[in-house]
Amino acid sequence: MLARRILFLAPAQTVTRIFPQLRDADVEVGIAENLKGASAFMRKGMPGLILSRPFLPGYRIDDLLAVGQDDPDFPPVIVFSDRATPEEATRVLELGARDYWSEPLIFEKIQAALPGGRTPAPAPSSSTLGGRTPVPDAGGPRIVGTDPSMLRVLALAKQVARSKATVLISGESGTGKEMFARYLHAHSERATRPFIAVNCAALPEHLLESELFGHEKGAFTGAIARKLGKFELANDGTILLDEISEMDLGLQAKLLRVLQENEIDRVGGTETLKVDVRVLATTNRNLDGWVEEGKFRQDLFFRLNVIPLRLPSLRERGDDVIDLARFFIAMYVREYALEPVDLSAEALAWFTEYSWPGNVRELQNLMERAVLLSGGKPITPSHFLLESEEWPLFLEDGDEPAATPESVPVTEPGVEIRGEGPIPPRPREDSAAFSSGVIPLHEMERIMIKKGLEQTGGNRTQAADLLGISVRTLRNKLNEYREAGIDIERP
Repeated sequence: MLARRILFLAPAQTVTRIFPQLRDADVEVGIAENLKGASAFMRKGMPGLILSRPFLPGYRIDDLLAVGQDDPDFPPVIVFSDRATPEEATRVLELGARDYWSEPLIFEKIQAALPGGRTPAPAPSSSTLGGRTPVPDAGGPRIVGTDPSMLRVLALAKQVARSKATVLISGESGTGKEMFARYLHAHSERATRPFIAVNCAALPEHLLESELFGHEKGAFTGAIARKLGKFELANDGTILLDEISEMDLGLQAKLLRVLQENEIDRVGGTETLKVDVRVLATTNRNLDGWVEEGKFRQDLFFRLNVIPLRLPSLRERGDDVIDLARFFIAMYVREYALEPVDLSAEALAWFTEYSWPGNVRELQNLMERAVLLSGGKPITPSHFLLESEEWPLFLEDGDEPAATPESVPVTEPGVEIRGEGPIPPRPREDSAAFSSGVIPLHEMERIMIKKGLEQTGGNRTQAADLLGISVRTLRNKLNEYREAGIDIERP
């Protein structure tokens, strides 16, 4: 068994961000998206540590843990998930997993878990879990900006973070409302407890009620088993009600009772359950106006608006746009292992004139595109894909597809990626396709579509708007990937 050898059973993109750190630490990394790829890697030498998603196509973590129980020399297994649940945590720990982590993966934690690394904290047992999910280390997201408008909001957030008060975070779409919610949780006394986010705009009323409060078996058609709601999963922690303004009036009344009484009733249930949850809410609406129009309950608005945090738009933040742009450039240079780049004078001038209707989210998307297209040269406005005829990445139905480079197998030293399907994987960085530091268009197209779906919670209409394409084109692209054996809508 090689201590400095790690096998990841997960989609390759989950490891991309931390791969440069692992490489610099002389850790040999294998990435497999199925058991066949994992077996091939392990035949060349048993890793010192295995990190695995709970599920992959044709694979369940139970199978791997069963092998480990029968083999005392089998490497320790850590399970990680982007949709952590207490039931899953308890189950995999009882099956023999060393630990259960929430994504994103953190290099320092992985380094500590390697044999010979710093002694990691002992894995929680099912009894110490108390039916709740372990969460990432506290610290929270990094908030970039020095403009006075942002510093005022940040100072207020720090001041109220340790309280139990409800906080209503308002601001235009893309200003970072969920990031601030996670910041509040990370700096609260509940930082080591669950953080659960619910998109109130993504589900119809009857499903949202079940999602929030849970349901009993047989409560409605399709309720084949009891389901715990988000409030139960967030017990002792924090729940974020994203886009609270989109919640139906009838459900608003039930939410108000939860906030006042700290009690919930599962759909179809007869038992009232006590919960201890801090509630954070976000909205991009003017809730005062919605209250006047009768679209939002006044009593619920008062109950949520104990601490109001209004996030300024990007156009109100002065030079923060430059600091944020450089922050995102550095982030994506690391993520894609490209040469460092900076903004040209033309790009800096363009930034001061643009109104940023999509705020920080739009800026982040533009910087990712620019890093991928710049080829190691200074970023110019032409790299932002503002003129579709200059960079025809997304072709409307009926257009002729652009020619793309032939696929190159992934054979980067120390990395093995196993996948299937005719859509090629990302080429080697020393291949001809990467000779200028530019990722092929077909691969970048797939990356951008996946990012768009992730940032909109899987909402195809919103993702299409974000990407600047029609919903029909997005649907056809997803069907093409699916036919090739790649479903980018699945975690």
